[in-house]
Amino acid sequence: MSFADKTEAPIYAGLVEEQGDVPAEVRRIAEETLREVDRALDFSSVRPPAAFR
Repeated sequence: MSFADKTEAPIYAGLVEEQGDVPAEVRRIAEETLREVDRALDFSSVRPPAAFR
């Protein structure tokens, strides 16, 4: 398990078995979304007009 050992949190372990590791999945999707946003909002190739240099 990624978050808690079965012996430490048997209720959590049961939920993971039934529903999947929801916190880990949310974390994975959030990290993927942040990477996509970084790519979409990458202004490193944009240069200011010559008047502002």
